[in-house]
Amino acid sequence: MKSILRVFGYLKHYPIHAFGQLFCALGMTAAIFVFPSATRHIIDEIIPHPEKHAELLKWVVIAFCGFFIRDGLNGLRIMVNNTFEQKVIYDIRSDLYEKIQRLPLQWFDTRRTGDVMTRVVEDVTNMERVLIDGIEQGLIAALQVLGVGIVLYIINPTVAMWATLPVPLLAVGAWIYSTKGRDRYRNQREASSDLNALLHDNISGVRQIKAYAAERDELGRFNRFSELLRQTNLRMMKWWAIYSPGMSLLRMTGYVLVLAFGSRAVIDQEMALGQFVSFLLFLSLFYEPIDRLNSLNQMILSGRAAADRVFEIMDTDDEINSIEGDQLPAKVSGHVRFENVSFSYQEQATLENINIEALPGQTIALVGPTGAGKTTILSLLARFYETTSGSITMDGMTLSNLSKASLRDRMGYVTQEAFLFNGTVKENLQLAKRDASDEEMWSALTAAHAAPFVKELPQLLDTNVGERGVKLSGGEKQRLSIARALLKNAPILLLDEATASVDSETERLIQQALDHLMKNRTSFVIAHRLSTIQNADKIYVLDAGKVVEQGTHQQLLDQNGKYAELCRKSFLPERE
Repeated sequence: MKSILRVFGYLKHYPIHAFGQLFCALGMTAAIFVFPSATRHIIDEIIPHPEKHAELLKWVVIAFCGFFIRDGLNGLRIMVNNTFEQKVIYDIRSDLYEKIQRLPLQWFDTRRTGDVMTRVVEDVTNMERVLIDGIEQGLIAALQVLGVGIVLYIINPTVAMWATLPVPLLAVGAWIYSTKGRDRYRNQREASSDLNALLHDNISGVRQIKAYAAERDELGRFNRFSELLRQTNLRMMKWWAIYSPGMSLLRMTGYVLVLAFGSRAVIDQEMALGQFVSFLLFLSLFYEPIDRLNSLNQMILSGRAAADRVFEIMDTDDEINSIEGDQLPAKVSGHVRFENVSFSYQEQATLENINIEALPGQTIALVGPTGAGKTTILSLLARFYETTSGSITMDGMTLSNLSKASLRDRMGYVTQEAFLFNGTVKENLQLAKRDASDEEMWSALTAAHAAPFVKELPQLLDTNVGERGVKLSGGEKQRLSIARALLKNAPILLLDEATASVDSETERLIQQALDHLMKNRTSFVIAHRLSTIQNADKIYVLDAGKVVEQGTHQQLLDQNGKYAELCRKSFLPERE
């Protein structure tokens, strides 16, 4: 119930809408009394007395006005509620997405994309039903049950007692269904999330599935997850098949009891015929909202399971200093130091006692075999992860105390795997600089040697590159990624095998652009081809998470160690 209360906590931001809902609910509740009261008056006061027959039309009009007012207020309530509900759902989605952006990268490493998407889209939508039905049905139904119940006891307390006899049993049944149903609904939401996660992975990897002719195997996996979802849905439906008819039978028992004891009261002249008829009409108005409350119980259980999953994300700790923290000065010289830095990923040591220093404007190259920890060093510098021990400083300021937004604003990052969003070339470039002009973009594209192929695209900068840049080749995507970093023009550059996906000629051209860009900037470069880092100011050789050698290209060759071995494998000459 805590999650449901948190959902309703969003309502306090819109008091006018909440008051409008309450006003309409009270007005509708009052209007439902008109028709039964008019019916009673017509039967008891007009039909038996011919001298009052002329008043019949007036009371018929009064009865119609009751329905008119009720339905008019209902239309107004729907409009107010829809606006109210959409504003609240917008707030929840916005808060959830903002929270996701503040989560540490390590959180995403252990989450499936499809599951996160399910929580943002489907689970928030299920929470929406709690707002729609919780307000529309819950508030109005509760007021109607209370108001009509009081009227029943005013008309005839004895018959009303028999009429409401099933209510405690209905309450007990609803409580049992609610307490036993939480796990069933949570299991259904998780099964749906698992299926969506599998579907997301298979659509993203459809080329691999086709390449390995694995369609039949993946269909089998999909069907197994789909079968699990089917079973969880059937389990819920089985309980609902018992609960719903059982509650209906209890409600109908109330009608039967009224028929028996109400008829006896009329026979014994303890109750007028008009009172009995109006009592039956009021009884239908009493049990109809109880029926809605029973249906609402099922929806609340579903919404509660969804809300639990949404608030599980909302309650996760933010990454350190995702918003708060010290600000870097406007001008950064770029003096970076790693002092005895160690890092463990999920209790597995990745880096151990790393000491690296980059003076302002220097180019630092990181080389070593796969898995040596090169990319991890860049990730620690960008604070995608936090060091396990040791410290990293920039211009004397400890990175762990800095605002991550301030730190990353001073960095240009080109990753090993170029990532482009499903949008235009311009939109992908504007990720680096939102207010960049077309001239600035073309200048960056030219420097990255991407301008020639962009000029051949059908809509130039406004051409959509497809999901993950699927409409471009690997080299073209990488050049756009480099152009994005060039456009940012940051004082610190992180280049993680930035030329790994291009041919030798394009690599040569891009390397010329990068050499020009790296002048007077502190750069950390991971090289796929050692030929691209021979002119680095300092080269650090890593192996198994440790720095095993450091120096210039020629110094390391002279040591005839790990670096010289890597050069020989790369067919680089051992002397200039």
